[in-house]
Amino acid sequence: MNSSLIGKIEKAHRYAAEPQRMRFESFKLRFDGENDTHEVSFADGRWNCSCNFFAGWGLCSHSMALERVLDRMLPPEAVQALGSATAGAH
Repeated sequence: MNSSLIGKIEKAHRYAAEPQRMRFESFKLRFDGENDTHEVSFADGRWNCSCNFFAGWGLCSHSMALERVLDRMLPPEAVQALGSATAGAH
């Protein structure tokens, strides 16, 4: 195997072990929920989901699940936006 490729593979392993190096700025995905498939996206520091609950609350089980899965890879405003929405729900 080429030594430069081996170096890149080793570097990729180090990067994968340090997810705090990465921050999502935007993404869109399909979320297969229990009752339907939804489109969830994150852009400009804001979540969006095609489910009915999100339309009324500005958060939903789909966006909250993604926050947990992506953890430290989200920018701070993504977590704050979700935190402030849940604070208003009490």
